[in-house]
Amino acid sequence: MPIPGFDNDRYLRTQSEHIRERISRSGGKLYLEFGGKLFDDYHASRVLPGFHPDSKIQMLTSLGGDAEAIVVINAEDIVKNKVRKDIGVGYDSEVLRLIDSFLDRGIPVCGVVITQYTGQSQADAFQRKAEALGLKVYRHYPIAGYPSNIQLIVSDEGYGKNEYVETTKPLVVVTAPGPGSGKMAVCLSQLYHEHRRGVSAGYAKFETFPVWNLSLNHPVNIAYEAATSDLSDSNMIDPFHLEAYGKTTVNYNRDVEIFPVLNAILSEISGESPYRSPTDMGVNMAGNCITDDGAVRRAADYEIIRRYFNVLRDRREGRADEDSVFRSEILMKRAGITPEFRPAVRTVREFMAESERPLVAAELPDGRIVTGKASPLLTASSAMILNALKILSGTDDEVFLISPDAIRSMQRLKVDYLGNRNPRLHIDEMLVALSIVANTHPEAERAFAVLPELKGCDVHSSVVISQVDEGLYKKLGMYASSEPEYQTKCFFHE
Repeated sequence: MPIPGFDNDRYLRTQSEHIRERISRSGGKLYLEFGGKLFDDYHASRVLPGFHPDSKIQMLTSLGGDAEAIVVINAEDIVKNKVRKDIGVGYDSEVLRLIDSFLDRGIPVCGVVITQYTGQSQADAFQRKAEALGLKVYRHYPIAGYPSNIQLIVSDEGYGKNEYVETTKPLVVVTAPGPGSGKMAVCLSQLYHEHRRGVSAGYAKFETFPVWNLSLNHPVNIAYEAATSDLSDSNMIDPFHLEAYGKTTVNYNRDVEIFPVLNAILSEISGESPYRSPTDMGVNMAGNCITDDGAVRRAADYEIIRRYFNVLRDRREGRADEDSVFRSEILMKRAGITPEFRPAVRTVREFMAESERPLVAAELPDGRIVTGKASPLLTASSAMILNALKILSGTDDEVFLISPDAIRSMQRLKVDYLGNRNPRLHIDEMLVALSIVANTHPEAERAFAVLPELKGCDVHSSVVISQVDEGLYKKLGMYASSEPEYQTKCFFHE
C-alpha cells in the first residue's frame, strides 16, 4: 500500500457535518449537485492515498434517512451511446448502476431525469426500459436563450415546463454518469418548483476537485487538470471570492464563468442569492483531511505522469492530437517533473535503450523496483507480478511457483483448443494457475497470500498493455501506464 496521506475517517465525519450545516442554512432542504464520481473514484484514491474509492457514497450513507437521490442523464448522451471511459460502461447502463448503488445502501431514488429532451427515439426507448423496471422518469426540455435569458428561464415557459420530481428528504443528491448532463439545471428547476410551492430550499455543489484550499499549482490540482484535459477544463483563482473576502481560493473555469448567471437565477427564484462566489457554493472538505502533504504531492505527481502516458497512447490510437500532448507536457512542467520522476518509468526506459524485449517494472510499497520480461510462457505483466509476489513473500527467485509443464498445458488449451494466437499466460490465467498450485505447494500459498500487498503499486510497461492485463491491474488496485508502443508491427491489436 502507498504511504497514506489522507484521513478517510476524518473526511467522512467532517464532510457529513458540513453538509448537515448547509442543509440547516438552506431552510431545511438542500439540492446538492454531485460532481465527479459518486463511487469507484479511483482518481481521488490515487492522488489522495488513504481516500477510499467509495468514500462519497459512504458519507451519504452516514446521513442516515435524511438523503435521497435524483439521477440525471442527457438525452443526447443516450443518442451518442456515450461510455464512461474508466470502466467501459455506457451512460444509460451507468444510470442503473448508480441507482443500484443508492438502493443497496438504503438511499431512496426519487427518479431519473432525462435532460435536453426533444423527442429523441433513443431517449424514449430508455424511458420505457426504466419504467418497465419500476423507476419514475421525468423529462426536462431545452430553454431558448439558456443561460442568458434569465426572465424566460425563471418562468412557466422555462423551468416551469420541466416535470417536477417529488422529493421528501432534507438532502436531495443530484448526480449523473458524467459531465454535461444538466445536473445544475435540474437542481435549479427543482428550486423554482419548490419556491412556487412555498417550500424553502437551497442549492450547493459537491466537487472533490479542484481542492479549493490547496494552491493553484499544488500537484493535486494539477492532476485534476490532467484528468480533465479532454474537457479543456482549467483551474483558476476564484476572482469573486478574492474580491468578496480577500482570500485566494481555487475553482475551475466553468464554475467561475457560469457563476454570474447562476447567481442571477438564484436571485430571480428566491429574491436573493446566499452566495458571493463559486467557492461559497461548494461543500468539499477534502483539503482539510490531508495528513501528509509530501505523500499526497508524490502520489499526484505520479498521476500527472500517468495521464501524460494515457494521452500519448490516445494520440497513437487516433483519439488525441498534438495539442493534447502539448497540454500534458505543460502540466508536467508546472509540476516541475518529467516522466522519469516515476522510478518504474526510469527503469523501463533504461532497459528499452538496450533491448526490444517487452519489460514491465513496478515500484513496491517499500520503494524496491521489480521487473518482468516477456517470455514464451508469460506476458511481461504476468512475469512481473510473479516476481513481485516472490519478493513480498520472501521466496527464493530460483523457485518455480508454477511449473513450466503446467503453463505449457494451459498454453495447449489456449492455442490448440480455444483458438488463441497468443500462447503467453495473461495475469488472470497465471493467477488461476497459482491459486491451484497453492493448494499443495506451501511456497505458492505464501506468494498467493500476499497478493493484496500489490494494491497501490506503480507500474509501467515498455509496450501497450493488453486489455486483459490492463483490466487485471485495475482489479488488483495497481496503477499502470505504458509507452505508446506495440509489441508487434500489426495494424490490428487486441
